[in-house]
Amino acid sequence: MSLKANIVANYLGQGWTALVQLAFIPLYIKYLGMEAYGLIGIFAVLQAALTVLDMGIMPTLNREMARFTAGAHSSHSIRELLKSLEIVSVGLAFVILTGIWVGSDWFAQRWLHAEQLPLVVVSKAIVIMGLLAALRFVESIYRGAILGLQAQVWLNAVTAIVATARGLGAVGVLAWVSPSIVAFFFWQVFISLVTVIALAVRVHRTLPAAAQPVHFSKLALSRVWNFAWGMIATSFLSLLLTQTDKILLSRLLSLEAFGTYTLAATVGNALLALLVGPLGQSYAPYFTKLLTRQDEPGLIAAYHQGSQLMTVMIVPAALLLIFHGETVVYLWTGNPTLAHNSAALVTLLALGSTFLGLMYIPYMLQLAYGWSTFAAKVNAVLVVVLIPVLFWATPRYGAIGAAWVWVAITSSHIFIVIHIMHRRLLPKEKWRWYWRDNALPAAAAFCVAFAGIWIHPEASSKLGQLGWLIGIGGASFIAAMVSAPDLTKRIVAIVQERNRIHV
Repeated sequence: MSLKANIVANYLGQGWTALVQLAFIPLYIKYLGMEAYGLIGIFAVLQAALTVLDMGIMPTLNREMARFTAGAHSSHSIRELLKSLEIVSVGLAFVILTGIWVGSDWFAQRWLHAEQLPLVVVSKAIVIMGLLAALRFVESIYRGAILGLQAQVWLNAVTAIVATARGLGAVGVLAWVSPSIVAFFFWQVFISLVTVIALAVRVHRTLPAAAQPVHFSKLALSRVWNFAWGMIATSFLSLLLTQTDKILLSRLLSLEAFGTYTLAATVGNALLALLVGPLGQSYAPYFTKLLTRQDEPGLIAAYHQGSQLMTVMIVPAALLLIFHGETVVYLWTGNPTLAHNSAALVTLLALGSTFLGLMYIPYMLQLAYGWSTFAAKVNAVLVVVLIPVLFWATPRYGAIGAAWVWVAITSSHIFIVIHIMHRRLLPKEKWRWYWRDNALPAAAAFCVAFAGIWIHPEASSKLGQLGWLIGIGGASFIAAMVSAPDLTKRIVAIVQERNRIHV
């Protein structure tokens, strides 16, 4: 499957998935209330915590499957690795479920501040969260394998169908069966179980049969251990960087107030889900394949193309949230009070997500080179700074203080980490990344979006406000696109080629 097809498929599939998830959140709040929605935010933190495990296994399997397609594995060796990682992941999933079940009562009574939900309901919901988290952990293993095999069109079609079933089914359950958080999570468990089975069948049918029986192999695991360990360390430290604020706030705030923060974080993180993830997943196996074939000129061209495309995709959308977050949340939820209360948080969290998104293509390059320990070392330094500052800022300034710390930490990746990375990887390409890939298209988009602040009409209807946002966002996107040199040349080349064909 070509890079272009994978990019389009990832945007269609994951974009639809993210939009469906965002679309149903107002309905979840309507049926469950803000306090129960806070429990959904708790599950998001729990699932993020499990990336410590699945981000050790999923990227490893992704990379090895990509190497298999480039000829670096036999059918027996890749199946042996898959079998070994399956056994490890199922064992870890059982440990996850058991640990959460044992600690559910303590967490419900001692950590969370539920004011309306009975403690028994909160505790039961946490147990079901554990089962759901375990299933999604196993699910991520097969997703990594399918991404590495570059069957991304199929994966995104399944992902879109599953997301729609999750959302529509959950609303149906809440509306016609039981408007309870327990019923909500039971439905999610059912969908995840079906998804795990479908993904597992696809992976095993895609791989060619092995000439010999396949067994659990410590040797197969040891061959990828260094890369996997670097990913686990990176994921653990990334968890501390991205989730410590939410962990502290879940302890300090009421579940209802934490639900408001979760809502703002969802809007800010929508940039990553809608725009960053699909592009990064497309380039990761492509970089690996180019490196395996020792095609450095092709790798450099792909690196800059991907970086410019990331800037063009993420910056115009981020500027809408930064300058007009309150309007966006109001149009989304229809709740002016909620929009006002979350506006400042949306602005800050969107800014932090933008910095993080711009680093995604360089991070994919690091993984393609197998340099997974670099991000772990960077995150270790940032954690030493982050944790004390969060413990100081969060009790004093609450959610806003935590959001400002998030912006400071993510910005350091752009202004410091890139310098260090390019000393080792593609050292002659650093300033091109800063100037041509990011500064030019971002500045063009910023000028258009900033001008939009002064010409913002006083629209009397939601439709008028939505139309204006679409217009200013589209203008920012066009400005960024025409200011991205490599993308502009590529578009011109495609148009000229098509004209020659028609002639």
